[in-house]
Amino acid sequence: MTYSIAIILTNTCQYGVEHSGFWLFKTLQVLFWFYVASSVLASAGIVFPVHTMTPTWVFPAYPLLVIAPFAANLIAAAERSGNLWVLNKPAVAMCAVTLQGTGCLIAFMISAAFIYRLMTQKLPRDIQRPGVFISIGPYGFTAAGIVQLGQQANLIAPPGFLGSELTVDILKVLSVLVGLWFWGLCIWFFLVSLGSLWKYVRTGSSIPFQMTWWSFVFPNTALVTATQTMSKVFDSQGIHICACVLTVVLVIVWVGVFITMLHYLRTKKLLYPKQRK
Repeated sequence: MTYSIAIILTNTCQYGVEHSGFWLFKTLQVLFWFYVASSVLASAGIVFPVHTMTPTWVFPAYPLLVIAPFAANLIAAAERSGNLWVLNKPAVAMCAVTLQGTGCLIAFMISAAFIYRLMTQKLPRDIQRPGVFISIGPYGFTAAGIVQLGQQANLIAPPGFLGSELTVDILKVLSVLVGLWFWGLCIWFFLVSLGSLWKYVRTGSSIPFQMTWWSFVFPNTALVTATQTMSKVFDSQGIHICACVLTVVLVIVWVGVFITMLHYLRTKKLLYPKQRK
């Protein structure tokens, strides 16, 4: 739920601030700090036995993983609406980088446990197999958020920040390097996740529909977002085309999962208790 709230607030920063009054921006600024506090509390309970480990265990850390994109869009909204003077930009950015890094490192440790499980146990059961895609999200959101904040360094860092006149240029370059690392890791987990479905292509069998099918959609939005961000940073037409193709595929998958969910609801194969004979 906390993660969903962050997505709504981020979209509000992107599309709502310019078409409303100062009150909305001020409200979003307050909600940013409220979200920071609630996300830290929501991320604090991850202890499970490793032999049952799946990437879904990263969900408690997910609220931390959208703070940097939220902060970047809040700063961009402040610039577009002429409200930069209201926002404590260094505090927002540094807090976002700290908590985004915390969430990413938590996800990284959980991913390491999942890889260990793959080396010593089997892949998750069929109904849990779509959850493998959840490993993509943390690194895609981190790549996008860190790069976006880095490109705003000229708005965030005051003159002589950290005792150097070159801080802005250093932050921009460093953010892109860090973003590339996590973007690459995001792509690697995407390929691993696709590989986990090879069984169903090869044998012609299918995955039983469960709500875990939505893992085909939402974690991959992070990959699309990170790819779009990289295309803007490098001004690369090739990466931009790749991001557009991924977006189209993601929309098709979303529609397919949604229609399948409606079919299973209509036929009472989902969310209905089985009748006893």
